[in-house]
Amino acid sequence: MRLSIIMPVLNEAAGIEAALRALAPLRTRGVEIIVVDGGSNDGTAELARPLADRVLSAPRGRASQMNAGAAAATGEALLFLHADTRLPDDTDRLIADGLRRRVWGRFDVRFDDRGWLRLVALMMNLRSRLTGIATGDHAMFVTRAAFVAAGGFPPIALMEDVALSARLKRRGRPYCLSAPVVTSGRRWRQRGLWRTILLMWQLRLRYFLGADPARLARAYGYEN
Repeated sequence: MRLSIIMPVLNEAAGIEAALRALAPLRTRGVEIIVVDGGSNDGTAELARPLADRVLSAPRGRASQMNAGAAAATGEALLFLHADTRLPDDTDRLIADGLRRRVWGRFDVRFDDRGWLRLVALMMNLRSRLTGIATGDHAMFVTRAAFVAAGGFPPIALMEDVALSARLKRRGRPYCLSAPVVTSGRRWRQRGLWRTILLMWQLRLRYFLGADPARLARAYGYEN
């Protein structure tokens, strides 16, 4: 089962080369790397091109970009990865093993911060295990067949990962890998830890109560 990694990006020039170099060992083992740019104006796409198998353009928005990457991917397994998230070295093996058991799954998440964000990560992982809902930080993976059957990511401005998780849950709960991906805590640090926690709880509650995802995205200050 060939794996395709799909990375949506927007103005990631400062870190895109490091992100893709971290994937080079997987690429050497046959993993396909697809970068989908949402209209960067800082040269992100140009920097990514020598380090990826394909660099695509798509309308701005993670759902749109990830769906475009999935449509272009040649792998039977798809992994959706944020540009500021690093995968375990044996990701390909872990996903192959997981997808022999379930049609989709996700990794535990750990932040690159040894302060209070460690507790945040623990709570995120516990919530995901209890609810069967994964977010983009968890580096979701899925068989192409299950992704297509679920209709891909819905075209909404925020919570597209939550919505897809809910669709995939109809086919079974996710395979939860305890091996963590390591993601940047930059946005949490910039916004303030407790302010960000309260904001995320509020946005999630409003989403489940039927709020317009476009309004939630504006409240979040969403860029990509």
